[in-house]
Amino acid sequence: MRRHLLLMAATATAAVVTLAGCGDAGSSGTEAPASSAAGAGCAPVAGDSLVVLTDDKKLQNTDNVIPAINQKSSSPQLIAALDKVSAALDTTKLIALNKAVDIDRKSSKAAAQEFVTTNNIAAGLAKGPGGDITVGAANFSENATLGEIYGLALTAAGYKVKVQQIGNRELYEPALEKGDIDVVPEYAATLATFLSGKIDKNAKDPSSTDLTTTVTNLTALGAKVGLVFGAPSQAQDQNAFATTTAFSDKYSVKTLSDLAAKCSGAATVLGGPAECPQRPKCQQGLVDVYSFQAGKFSTLDAGGPLTKTALKQGTISVGLVFSSDGALAAG
Repeated sequence: MRRHLLLMAATATAAVVTLAGCGDAGSSGTEAPASSAAGAGCAPVAGDSLVVLTDDKKLQNTDNVIPAINQKSSSPQLIAALDKVSAALDTTKLIALNKAVDIDRKSSKAAAQEFVTTNNIAAGLAKGPGGDITVGAANFSENATLGEIYGLALTAAGYKVKVQQIGNRELYEPALEKGDIDVVPEYAATLATFLSGKIDKNAKDPSSTDLTTTVTNLTALGAKVGLVFGAPSQAQDQNAFATTTAFSDKYSVKTLSDLAAKCSGAATVLGGPAECPQRPKCQQGLVDVYSFQAGKFSTLDAGGPLTKTALKQGTISVGLVFSSDGALAAG
């Protein structure tokens, strides 16, 4: 999975402090002071299935999948084809796509074709002016699959399409500006933050917990570098916090507010990357927004196999994951 700028880059307002009740930064199983763990907490519960807790107070910003397009390559028909993909895509379907590729080991091309067929993407698309279109994709499986979906939609709209995996944002975004590639599946909040830092490092973070605000700011930033955008989808790949389904059922915890109200205390173990305790979209945010106090913090990874294994084996109560991870698929 990609590593989100929103997690990995501390904001100017994010103080680097040791959080009461959360363990020291980078600690592994470090106990919090007894005075900070007011309740008994919720001990980990092992289980095979994972569930994301609803971010009911909107800690995370809106990292919705959105088509980013070189302005000179844009046409109404091209945007309409990409918008049809956005209209069909939500987080549940994105999780299913990731499961198909990452767990069931289908190719991105095969998963994309199934999505396009099942959702009737190609039907009724107006033919564009034609010509060559290069769809760029980042070097992780979810983005590669989205790139293939965009490619199939644009092919149906009459374009001759090449899908090219290019690497990280630092490589493909300049290529998109130059027109070396024409379209990229992007993530609204992370791209807005990236462009803002590139254009004006002292500017306020343009990403928001409100999708309309994020897209408005992203559109304005894109105009400065020759990019336009299609409609955002309802699919989000962003930081999230998960438990096992067994944990959620045992403690009746469905939201992050439930977690804070019922599970702040000594027995609760939070897992995530070493920088999580200081990050405003990770442990620090749970404290600031939800007043959640974990009894211990366990240093693992950023939504990767260490965190998911620790959840399933019952060594942590709650862990940082990405909201579109294929491991979150039901059944």
